[in-house]
Amino acid sequence: MPEIVQRTMVRAPVGDVFDMSLDLDVERVAGRRYRVRAVEGAGRTSGRIGLGERVRWRVRLLGAVPVTHTSAIVELDSPRRFVDEMADGLFAEFRHEHSFEAEGPRMTIMTDRMSWRSPLGVLGRVADAVFVRRTLRQLLADRNSEIVRRFS
Repeated sequence: MPEIVQRTMVRAPVGDVFDMSLDLDVERVAGRRYRVRAVEGAGRTSGRIGLGERVRWRVRLLGAVPVTHTSAIVELDSPRRFVDEMADGLFAEFRHEHSFEAEGPRMTIMTDRMSWRSPLGVLGRVADAVFVRRTLRQLLADRNSEIVRRFS
């Protein structure tokens, strides 16, 4: 399965960074490039999501193609780690593990480990190489930049 691992330093206490990472409104602001928004139909649409809760995201790919992706928080160990997995969407499998490590009282290392399996065999692997990895990496970078910005 393809995987992206990204580490981000945030100048804030680990608990604050953890809580902000669960805030759906941060994700919406960070996702402007792809017009990311939480939509009705699967669960929470704003605020902080918790264990067992779901959110349905609508994203615009390639400028115009609307795609929905429903994820659920399947593990939560505050303030160290949480995991969201796809409950419904385009991927055959999708998992995003978020880890948080205190680096002193006011610095946090946030590590994202995202893995997925695209559908359609060879066609899915071609899509991974052409745009899926790049799009997921950009969505993740935009989200993490927004978290850093909010603590600046």
